[in-house]
Amino acid sequence: MNASSPGRIVLLTTSHRVAPGLLSWPAWQALHGADRVLCTDGTHPQLPYLREAGIQVDEAAPTAEDLVDACVGGHTVVVVATGEGEPRLTDGLARLAGSGRVQMPDLELLPASYDLPGARLLDLVQVMDRIRVECPWSSQQTHKGLAKYGIEEAYELVEAIEEGDRDELREELGDVLLQVVFHARIAEEGGPEDDDEPFSIDDVAGGIVTKLIHRHPHVFGDETASTPEEVKEHWLRTKAVEKQRTSVTEGVPLGQPGLALAAKLASRARTAGLEVPLPQGEGVGYELLALAVRAETDGVDPEAALRAAARAYRDAIRASEALR
Repeated sequence: MNASSPGRIVLLTTSHRVAPGLLSWPAWQALHGADRVLCTDGTHPQLPYLREAGIQVDEAAPTAEDLVDACVGGHTVVVVATGEGEPRLTDGLARLAGSGRVQMPDLELLPASYDLPGARLLDLVQVMDRIRVECPWSSQQTHKGLAKYGIEEAYELVEAIEEGDRDELREELGDVLLQVVFHARIAEEGGPEDDDEPFSIDDVAGGIVTKLIHRHPHVFGDETASTPEEVKEHWLRTKAVEKQRTSVTEGVPLGQPGLALAAKLASRARTAGLEVPLPQGEGVGYELLALAVRAETDGVDPEAALRAAARAYRDAIRASEALR
């Protein structure tokens, strides 16, 4: 230790999305090597684990001047930061450094734990929990009451994709995700609407993880697939085993838009190798059915094609209005 050295201040930050005590090796080295470890929050979730590891942590709220004085003589002080990041302390240190009147210790920001990909989803679950309890509107919602919003948000997501607006896409993906988390939060409570069989967002995520792994044997198993067509064959084969359906039409939601419904039925029939003559009848409905089946056969999404044409029609209407 150099008596003339101004010392070192380490601001140790942690993520509340990672279990307490799971710190990086550089963080443990800094903690064990420090002359003093401070924390302003006596209820900080890391404190029990630090003390169990033999780290003496003083519960104190030092000023910037206090910290600088504590480092004189080459000492190292580690500050275990709260969730807010200790702005009062860092602002004070910045003012001292900018004054030019104080010999400042070395300042280091040391992240002790990092968020994993998807960590912000935990925040969403926590926010949804609180809203469900404290918001007068959200606390009264049911699956049936929210159903219309799921449809609306799905359409808005499709529109953002087709418009090519990435900012809008990000926002609409969030709105769709909210619907998933909201429904899962309602289901967690059980009740008459859920036949008293509650499930949580973890059950939802666990179910889709299991399904994805099972339907991708070429990724997680011993199967091989080198083309998208082979991947689709794996998917359809494993799905058929899972569902044990008696008809290719099972699982096709009849409530979807008409063109999409017709195309989906045509896709199911074609994939199953069924040659089914189109029903004959009078009216535009049968004409649209034939067009939708033809589009699906040609690899065109008739619903998306009609929306694109409708947008062109919208633009033409606006252009005509501008000429008035």
